[in-house]
Order: sequence, then C-alpha cells, then structure tokens
Amino acid sequence: MSPPPPPQCGWRLLGFSLFLGSFCFALESAELDNNATDALNILLIIVDDLRPSLGCYGDKLVRSPNIDQLASHSILFQNAFAQQAVCAPSRVSFLTGRRPDTTRLYDFNSYWRVHSGNFSTIPQYFKENGYMTMSVGKVFHPGISSNHSDDSPYSWSFPPYHPSTEKYENTKTCRGQDGKLHANLLCPVDVADVPEGTLPDKQSTEEAIRLLEKMKTSASPFFLAIGYHKPHIPFRYPKEFQKLYPLENITLAPDPQVPDGLPPVAYNPWMDIREREDVQSLNISVPYGPIPVDFQRKIRQSYFASVSYLDTQVGHLLSALDDLHLANNTIIAFTSDHGRHIVDLVELVSLFPTLAGLAGLQVPPRCPIPSFHVELCREGQNLQKHLQLHDLEEDPHFLGNPQESIAYSQYPRPSDSPQWNSDKPSLKDIKIMGYSIRTIDYRYTVWVGFNPAEFLANFSDIHAGELYFVDSDPLQDHNVYNDSQHGGLPHSLKP
Repeated sequence: MSPPPPPQCGWRLLGFSLFLGSFCFALESAELDNNATDALNILLIIVDDLRPSLGCYGDKLVRSPNIDQLASHSILFQNAFAQQAVCAPSRVSFLTGRRPDTTRLYDFNSYWRVHSGNFSTIPQYFKENGYMTMSVGKVFHPGISSNHSDDSPYSWSFPPYHPSTEKYENTKTCRGQDGKLHANLLCPVDVADVPEGTLPDKQSTEEAIRLLEKMKTSASPFFLAIGYHKPHIPFRYPKEFQKLYPLENITLAPDPQVPDGLPPVAYNPWMDIREREDVQSLNISVPYGPIPVDFQRKIRQSYFASVSYLDTQVGHLLSALDDLHLANNTIIAFTSDHGRHIVDLVELVSLFPTLAGLAGLQVPPRCPIPSFHVELCREGQNLQKHLQLHDLEEDPHFLGNPQESIAYSQYPRPSDSPQWNSDKPSLKDIKIMGYSIRTIDYRYTVWVGFNPAEFLANFSDIHAGELYFVDSDPLQDHNVYNDSQHGGLPHSLKP
C-alpha cells in the first residue's frame, strides 16, 4: 500500500503571486490595480536552499501540492538568480536591495550597518511607512551578519521570534542503524522522539499563524516575514515523508560528471556536507571523489522529502491566511535565498523595489555609484510593470522582452584549487572573486584577483573563465571559454 500524499490544506487564495526559480520566488495579491484604498499587507516566505524541485517547475516526482497551488495563479519566474549563493550574503543582499560588492558581505562575519553603510532594509522601509513588521524563524541569517539581533530594532516592530528547537538542528538527533544518535546529513526523525517533541519549521508556522490571528483586528497593515529552515542540510524532517519517495523511484542526477573544461577554481568541494557523520563514514576522497550511487539516491530522497515537509508548512500558513479573510488584501512573496542547482531573467535584489511599488509606497530611487553613503536606494529593477493584472490574465508567465534581461551574481574563493574552505571562505581568506553574467543565451563567468582589505576586484588579473551556451548545452556541462577565446561573445559580455 502506497503512502498518502502530503496533506493539501483547503486554502484558496485569489489574485497574484510571484515565483523566482533557479530556486523559487512568488508574489501574490488580489489588489494589483491602483484603485485600492486600503494598504496591502505583505507576507514574505523565505525558504532555505530550495531549487526548482517542485511540481510547478515540471518535476514529476516531487509532491508539492500547496506550493504548486500558489504557483498556479502566480507569476512564475523560470530564471531567477541570487546575487551570491551563500545564506548570509544572499539574505543581506535581497533584504537591503544591494549587491554583495556594496554590502561587502561575502561570508558570515560582519554587520553591514557598521562595515559598509547604514542601508535600509525592506521591512525597515515598510515599518517607517506605517506597517507592523514581524519576523519569524530564519529571515536574516542569525549571528554577526545581522548583529545577533536579526537587525532589530531597525527592521522589526518587536523582537523577532526564533523557534526554541533551532538549537538542535545540527546536533546529534539522528538515530542511526546502530541505535545511537548522530549528527548526520540524512536525518528522518520521529517527531515525538526529538527534543521538545517538535521541529523548528513546525514551530515557525504555529507562531506565524498566531501573529496573523492578532493582525486580523489590527488597524495597521502588516509585513510578516517567515523563514523556513528546510530543505537546507541536514535533511531533518518527519520520517513519514520519506515513504513518499521509495528509493527504487529515485533517479540519479542527469549529469554526475565534472563539466568538461571546468576550471578548478569553480569547483565546490561541498565541505559542509563532508562534515556530517554519515558522509564521513563513506571515506570519499577530496575534492573530486564520487559519492557512492546508493548514497546519492538517499540524498535525493531526503531532499525531496524535506521539500514535501516544507510544502505542508506552507499549506498550513496559507490556509490560515485564507481562513482569517486576509488573503484578498495580502501580497505574498515566496522565495529561496539560493538553491542547490545552477534556468525571464530576474534578480533577488529586485524584491525591495517591487514590493514597495506593489504596496503603493514610493519606490526607492536607483543607487548612484558608489552608494555607500546613501541609506535608501536600490540596485535592482522594479518588476512592477511586468506584474500588472491585465498582463497576468493574458499571460501568467509574462516578463516583457527577455533579450533585455541580464542577471549578475558572484562567488568568492580562497584559492585557485578546491580546499577545505572553498565553499565558505572568510573575508580575509578571499583571494579570487568569480563574477557571472547570465543572459537568455549565455552564462559567462570570470574569476579574477581580489583584495579583501580594499574590497577590490582586479579584472586585469583573470585566473579562469567559463562560457556556456544555454540552447546547445542546457545543463552547462561544456565550458567553451578557452575554445572560443572570446571570439563568439557579444561585445557586451566581454570583460
């Protein structure tokens, strides 16, 4: 007997949402015309490390009915890009509307208001415009990068909420075949047996619903941000979701090999995964050693199960929004901070001006260069013109002219070859910065020398390059940078 699908809650939102993919981004509101007299609420849902493993992105295996339902009446972006694929830099970037080279945060170890500039954030801007702003779970990355306070009191009307069980996420709570508890990568659990008998994302959903109930009778509009931990590693989720994905149904990645011509500086040795006890026991050689096929399937099984677990939490949250009759005047933005997969082109720095515009607030002006002394401005484009109701009715995936779109991202490295801190180097150790331009036709990357003391990239010091033609190489497995010698590049893409 096959297990039941994840429960789909009985919510029915009207209107409009926005999804960003390469990971995911959604935006929903029933009041997109300019005739609305009441201020629109904002519900910002941030999930961690979600790639497009969702039914709404065409995945036939993953069960995500609640997110799919949201996407069914949303603007669904197929090509959306984080400005750096690391949690803290990405979150600070899109929540301030500034790129990492402006926030000067490439790791987890500085607070932008002290280190770079006193930049306004999305919730701060809404707070200053009369909104009650509330944070639940992992919104800003906790720690130094948000001043150990989730940027409170600047961004939030009252102190942010963190689930009491967050502290167990990376502890020995995974029961192995030996009956002992381990700090594993793969961690399906019996919720009744885990500390406090619950999990962080379940607690966050409950707290967010409680806040929505309070806001039902509030005279102020609200900005509620909820940050979910899953499907970030470790894959710690209720074990019943594992039954949705029998191992015999799990396919392997379509391109398991290192891409042809990939420069060593571009390779991520995934040291954070190697630190987990169950992965350590595999004795995989560093940096290129392959993961055993049976363990690959188990990783993918647990990722998909984590996504389905996340989906049920999103369903409960949106069902409550609907039951409280708040859906018709609430904009829903759904995004991941970054994904674990490198496919309309938009950027997460566009979230700030787009939400401001849709809520009827004045859109912050474009930033001058440099903008370190400017507290309120934005480096992303306002997507509002693409999100009007008449465009949605005519084409729910409307994005304007894709030939005009370019997305920029970057990633730091400590050396030309993979090493222990390649995936998360501290600022002082960054020697190379990769800058990537993605158009509808190309992905073009240069890895250049970087001075961490001066925050300066030297584009005359090119260490390596990558060039992929998306139409002929959709999985980006064949780097033709050296073959082309730039001859096939449009002038606009040349360094």
